[in-house]
Amino acid sequence: MGNLRSVHKGFEKVGVEAIVAQSPGQVAEADGVVLPGVGAFADAMDNLCSLGMDAAVYRVIADRKPFLGICLGQQLLFELSEEWGLHQGLGIFPGRVRRLPDGQKVPHMGWNQVVIKQPDPLLAGIPGDSSFYFVHSYYVEPSQEELTLATTEYGVRFACIVGRGNIYGIQFHPEKSSALGLKILENFGRLVKGC
Repeated sequence: MGNLRSVHKGFEKVGVEAIVAQSPGQVAEADGVVLPGVGAFADAMDNLCSLGMDAAVYRVIADRKPFLGICLGQQLLFELSEEWGLHQGLGIFPGRVRRLPDGQKVPHMGWNQVVIKQPDPLLAGIPGDSSFYFVHSYYVEPSQEELTLATTEYGVRFACIVGRGNIYGIQFHPEKSSALGLKILENFGRLVKGC
């Protein structure tokens, strides 16, 4: 689903040991899990389910291990996507995935400001109006406002970081967002180590 290697290298840069899981068993046994992704929502869900990775994700979350969805990985955490029809997601968070509004260049590609709405250990050391690198055509719309940890503006103000407990989703690419993006990966590594 795209950016596995760049996320893996991002963790290496901040000294967090990570592997690219090859089986549902490796995912279920991990201390923490990152689900990165680039591409189409329906194809990604089909891949997860056909490989048995969806069951491994549910197990990790049930075991209360830290979990981070990046870009498409964040979108997959929600109940429903409107990308090329209606498609079921993992349903971890209530809400849906919507297309960015007309009148904007799509995909939204480049650096954009992120406004932190709620403090969280994942965002430790991140200034409240920092910029991160985005590449996406769809965004998440949580049905519970308290899930939104940070927002950004691109034709509409949308949740670009969501979270509850040890489960997080990020729309931008921390692995491509310079020092502050790597800081988020480092913070996630610290959360994993602390559990």
